[in-house]
Amino acid sequence: MFTGIIESIGTVVEIMQNGSGLTFWIESPISSELAVDQSLAHDGVCLTIEETSAGRHRVTAVMETLEKTRLREWTTGSSINLERAMVLGGRLDGHLVQGHVDGKGTCLSRQDLDGSWIFRFSFPPTASSLVIEKGSITVNGISLTAFDVSADSLSVAIIPYTMEHTNLMEMQPGNTVNLEFDLIGKYIAKSGLSQR
Repeated sequence: MFTGIIESIGTVVEIMQNGSGLTFWIESPISSELAVDQSLAHDGVCLTIEETSAGRHRVTAVMETLEKTRLREWTTGSSINLERAMVLGGRLDGHLVQGHVDGKGTCLSRQDLDGSWIFRFSFPPTASSLVIEKGSITVNGISLTAFDVSADSLSVAIIPYTMEHTNLMEMQPGNTVNLEFDLIGKYIAKSGLSQR
């Protein structure tokens, strides 16, 4: 379980085909602190640490993960948002994030407001019941608040700290993002309570 508060940015340094999956070596300031079998969110995708070495760590994404996320688009040099699993009893500064990406979205626009930014992202229309005005959304692992929500797109406002400490600084219209919808909203939708 994660909170959507990004801890570090990593860089993809090597990609290897591993059967139907892909194995990645990622270099980051926190890689040397990681342990084998630990969970780490990579752009919002929970992956298991398989090996660490000299400030780098290795993870593998299986076919199911590759089909649901943007990991196939990673190339050598790609910047990746990283977050270690939350500590039970710690502060929940973002929102409850599983690291199980629900699908992909696309950056539709980026607006510079001289000190803040507004991004607009599309999402699959089948998920429209899971996105609410002022509700939580995870974009590339970042806990954000949705506003100006339509049936298939939403906007988020970004403060300078988030812009400087995540890979949103590189985000441009047309780029693909990983999306995870609010966990509580998914359970409510599944139970049918929202229909009553």
